Amino acid sequence: MFKNAKEVIKYIRENEVRMVDFKMVDINGAYRHVTIPAAEFSEDLLKDGVGFDASNYGYAVVEKSDMVFIPDVTTAMIDPFCEISTLSMSGNVMIIDYPNNRPLPQYPRNIMLAARDYMKKTGIADKMLILPEFEFYLFDEAGWKLDGQHQEAFVDYEQAHWNSDSQTQGNVVPFQKNYHVAKPYDTTYDCRSEMVLRIEEAGIPVKYHHPEVSASGQFEIEPLLGEVTQMADATVLIKYIIKNTAQEYGMCATFMPKPVYGEAGSGMHVHMLLMKGDKPVFSDDKGYSHLSKTAHYFMGGLLKHIDSLCALTNPSTNSFKRLVPGFEAPVTVGYATSNRSAVIRIPAYAKTPNMRRFELRNPDATCNPYLAYAAILMAGLDGVKNKIDPHKNGWGPFDVNLYHLPEEEKAKLKGLPVSLDKALDALEADHEYLTKGGVFPEDLIVNYIRTKRSECADLAKIPTVPEFDRYFNC
Repeated sequence: MFKNAKEVIKYIRENEVRMVDFKMVDINGAYRHVTIPAAEFSEDLLKDGVGFDASNYGYAVVEKSDMVFIPDVTTAMIDPFCEISTLSMSGNVMIIDYPNNRPLPQYPRNIMLAARDYMKKTGIADKMLILPEFEFYLFDEAGWKLDGQHQEAFVDYEQAHWNSDSQTQGNVVPFQKNYHVAKPYDTTYDCRSEMVLRIEEAGIPVKYHHPEVSASGQFEIEPLLGEVTQMADATVLIKYIIKNTAQEYGMCATFMPKPVYGEAGSGMHVHMLLMKGDKPVFSDDKGYSHLSKTAHYFMGGLLKHIDSLCALTNPSTNSFKRLVPGFEAPVTVGYATSNRSAVIRIPAYAKTPNMRRFELRNPDATCNPYLAYAAILMAGLDGVKNKIDPHKNGWGPFDVNLYHLPEEEKAKLKGLPVSLDKALDALEADHEYLTKGGVFPEDLIVNYIRTKRSECADLAKIPTVPEFDRYFNC
């Protein structure tokens, strides 16, 4: 929106902006923010920053935890959810130093920038383009309670199949039949259109939105391809817009991978390609599915490191309730064209050289996008540098429906980790590819693993309703 502080100050004055909001992310990728009166915004702020305690954001800061947030004026936008006129922007976290502040290596946005710079230094490419698909649920009601005598979670969506005997005016959608369903059954159309308009007003072009498979309130919004660092910013912002717009419509949105038992889970498939100048690095008319050797090596890197990647791309215990056979979630470590059962899918419809790409299908939107996208890039680059051929390693191409293979053939296939604990084990054993070029600090990985293991341990202690069902009368 702006190129420098002078343009920001001029805009504030001419448009009667009252507040300037600075949005940062914690270690989980969730927004935190601090706000100043618009009159206090100055050119010096872009140099001196806004002070805060980084330890409260989940970072294991070796040095003193007092940091400064330096806003990036190119990310500025009017926040549509504030009644008082508020200009919002994201930015980077810096360590206070003399004579110049320096980037905090653990801050996720700085890691994403470091991964991009590392890619350029390798000479493999100078730009990565990605397209994350945002699947989510919209509920009319949701709630939960957890204490010593009561464990409960509930959701409701008016068109859900379980409301067939309620006063829904016949608009109930049959189980798992919600994909692209039209009005009058698509009752959240206007809400989602409002989401899309706000996403585009924020400078993020959108391809489309539509109902997804689950008839319990599942939908998708898909942006267009964008530069990876910008799409990391956009990912957090898109989630912010979706959640706040849903609230305005009296609903709640969740990106929880598996909020409803027996229904389709919500993923965040990530399409990707590399460019070097104006040349598409992944395109080759003679290659399998028109993809180049570099593209195959990139896929090889992703598949080699997929177990440890899952700790960053699927960082919740709930993530692994989605990654199970029987739905559209991938469970097999491999690649193929137009095959949704493999971890890597090559879309057959991407026919032009500049659009030839593949998608990694296991990620979900509980991830910190800066860490997840940076890790995906680093794994792929490791594959290119070491010429990891996915075909020679037995990872495909699997041009058959893997769900329909005989059981003896299925037994030969490698699957994704079955739990977050297993993914963390893999990350602990396999993260050297992340630390290349100093992109991921070792202390961040150690702290991340420790934090997530504690999360797993806490959740493992809680009795669940299915456990009562299975074991109460034993």
